[in-house]
Amino acid sequence: MSETPKRTIPFSPPDISELEVEYAAQALRSGWITTGPRTKLLEKKLAAWLQGYSGEGSPRCVCLNSATAALEQSLRLLGIGPEAGGRADDEVITCAYTYTASASCIAHVGATIVLVDCQMTPGSIQMDYDALEKAITPRTKAVIPVDLGGVPCDYDRILEIVERKKALFTPCGAVQQAIGRVAVVADAAHALGASYRGKAVGSVADLTNFSFHAVKNFTTAEGGALMWNPLPGVADEDIYHQLQLYSLHGQSKDALAKTKLGAWEYDIVGTWYKCNMTDIMAGIGLAQLERYPGMLRRRREIITRYDDAFRPLGIEGLDHYREDRQSSGHLYIVRLPGLTRPQTNEVIVRLAEQGVAANVHYKPLPLHTAYKKLGFDIADYPCAAQRFENTLTLPLHTKLTDEDVAYIIDAFCRIAKEYR
Repeated sequence: MSETPKRTIPFSPPDISELEVEYAAQALRSGWITTGPRTKLLEKKLAAWLQGYSGEGSPRCVCLNSATAALEQSLRLLGIGPEAGGRADDEVITCAYTYTASASCIAHVGATIVLVDCQMTPGSIQMDYDALEKAITPRTKAVIPVDLGGVPCDYDRILEIVERKKALFTPCGAVQQAIGRVAVVADAAHALGASYRGKAVGSVADLTNFSFHAVKNFTTAEGGALMWNPLPGVADEDIYHQLQLYSLHGQSKDALAKTKLGAWEYDIVGTWYKCNMTDIMAGIGLAQLERYPGMLRRRREIITRYDDAFRPLGIEGLDHYREDRQSSGHLYIVRLPGLTRPQTNEVIVRLAEQGVAANVHYKPLPLHTAYKKLGFDIADYPCAAQRFENTLTLPLHTKLTDEDVAYIIDAFCRIAKEYR
């Protein structure tokens, strides 16, 4: 019996069709390539899809150049940290088992990063909610839960915790006052298209932040979006305008408004930032949005095939699809119980030798130099350390053919069995 021919399977290439090429070309041909009509249209279409936006008033969505910028502007909007008009001792809680963007945004506004451990619950790599509750103090202003791999967090539990702790909360500014408790600022970088108890991620947390980076399910090459739920006494138009100011140097008119005849004059109302999305990027996003339902279905098909093959071997993966929550299917993260990190790395190398590119999501933050310098010690996060020991991520993307999926399954099963 002949061996299966070796394939070359990249980890997460962007799924770009001729539709994206044409929509980007239309933006280029139009002469309007920075923030303009396509960016505004993408904001409205995302808000309509995720929040039921009717087209009246401002959409509760602002497109930016990254999810990192969206997270940072969320904290600035909330007035957290001295860089955003808050206090130097403001605290924001997030999980130790995540990518740096979930925490670095806290440092960007001058607030204090508080890390909690992750769960060891099978099928989940989310923050330990008991640890979250214990970590909330009178200084806590926000919590950043992470929808890791596209699987929504337990938002009911999180909202219940912050509501129960509201007596500790002292608001600073109109937006904090409107929320009236610790704000829930979702890092949904992986979770566009996911849902929690029948509600789209983007309409559950107080503020939600998405990534449209090149390796994400939905891409604009670089990009992201910030969405918010209605805030009592704070107009959506005011929030939208403030976020526009934050993303465009504090300039009172964007480039589109300045093109109107005789409307050149503008004011700089704050010494703010530059993190807007361009119309070229938005053109790609508009095409992706048309194709996205089919892309989500394909991811679910691949996950189902992986689960059917790997679970009988005792290989633990994320629970992407449950009755109460539906994943976007962004990452296929697996654990090989009993293996050490060096052994797991050997598996990754063995897969690479077969042409299969695997990855790791994630090296916990306390293991990185920047967070060690801030005083974090992995010994304080034993579950994150244990998860990291034997975790790897297999290719999961919509460029995979059925033959590619079968090849990955065969290669991984053969190699994993040798280590078990």
